[in-house]
Amino acid sequence: MSSAKKYLLWLMAAAYCFAGFNHLMNPEFYLAIMPPGLPAPEWLNVISGLFEIILGVFILEPRTRILAAWGIIALLIAVFPANLHVALENVGTGGPGTGAGAANWVRIPFQAVFIVWAWWYTVPDEETRDVHL
Repeated sequence: MSSAKKYLLWLMAAAYCFAGFNHLMNPEFYLAIMPPGLPAPEWLNVISGLFEIILGVFILEPRTRILAAWGIIALLIAVFPANLHVALENVGTGGPGTGAGAANWVRIPFQAVFIVWAWWYTVPDEETRDVHL
C-alpha cells in the first residue's frame, strides 16, 4: 500500500471514530438533523455512532478492511436521507430553518467522495490479498 493510501486510511479511521464518539457525546446535534418519522431516533443515533467507531477501527485491520470498507459505504448510503433532509429543510441544531443555508448542500456531493474513498479500500492489495477471515 502506498504511503498516501495508508495516510488516507488512518485519516478515514480517525474521522469515523471521532464522528462515532461525537454521536455519543453530542446526540442533540444528530437528533436535530434526523428526518421526522424515524422510529426510536435516540437508538438510531447510538447505533450509527457505534457502527462508525467499529468500522473506523476495523478498516485499519487488514483481515477486516474490505468488509469494513463495504460497511462504511452501506452506512453512508443509510445516512444519505438525513443529509438530504438537512439540505432540503435547512435543518440546524434548532430544527428546520436554522441550518447553514446553501452550505448544507455542500455535504451532498461529498457523500459520493466519501463512498469512493471507502471503495478504494475494497480492492484487495498486497496487504489484504492473502488474508483469510
